[in-house]
Amino acid sequence: MKKLFVILAAIGVLGTTTVNAQEQAAENQTETVAADSTAVEEAAPAADFNAETDVEGEPMHQILKQKVIEGDALWMSPVLLCLIFGLAIAIERIIYLNLCTTNTKKLLEKVEAALNEGGIEAAKKVCAETRGPVASIFWQGLDRYDQGLDSVEKAIVSYGSVQMGQMENGLTWIGLFISIASMLGFMGTVVGMIGAFDSIQAAGDISPTLVAGGIKVALLTTLAGLIVAVILQLFYSYIVSKIDGLVNTMEDASISFTDILTKYNAK
Repeated sequence: MKKLFVILAAIGVLGTTTVNAQEQAAENQTETVAADSTAVEEAAPAADFNAETDVEGEPMHQILKQKVIEGDALWMSPVLLCLIFGLAIAIERIIYLNLCTTNTKKLLEKVEAALNEGGIEAAKKVCAETRGPVASIFWQGLDRYDQGLDSVEKAIVSYGSVQMGQMENGLTWIGLFISIASMLGFMGTVVGMIGAFDSIQAAGDISPTLVAGGIKVALLTTLAGLIVAVILQLFYSYIVSKIDGLVNTMEDASISFTDILTKYNAK
């Protein structure tokens, strides 16, 4: 009897172990199948994305060129000309303003040292050899020193206005190109929409294919005009801020220069 119980217990343990092993194997197989399915699902979009990238992966300049060609040349050409001329003037102004930048503190020290060592003529020579509007203003003030400090201050103020006008030269044209580019873009939109409605009127039916061309040209023209206006506006704002900084530097240096001449005149 004991042997019978032992045999039955052994059979029960083996059966339980077998069932557990089968269940664990089934679970492992299910997890493997799920992981394979997930990998296949993740790989499929990646493959589709790579395929789309291969088909649509064109350089940006090629896309822009194609869009310009698709737009109406009658409206795209003036917009591109506004961009070219506006950038040319903006780059020229930036170069000019960078050349106008002067270390005013060092210049004032040189002028003061030249006044103490060689007088007015030595100071004028230092200003003549220094590049920038600040040195030019100083030279104008020194040139009128023999007429009194009042004449010096008037010369500094007057020639400062002249220098500021030279720095602002060309800004009007950049602002004009910004306005023209925007107006041409919106005008192209209006003309494109009029053409779309003319097509509808001629066909006597509303069809997407009839109006798609006109609307596309209108939107491309508007987009081009706005892009040109934004680019030129960025350059315009940078140039204006640069001019403001130079004008503030000129005014501060002129005050210090007047103080130096007053001190020199008191000797």
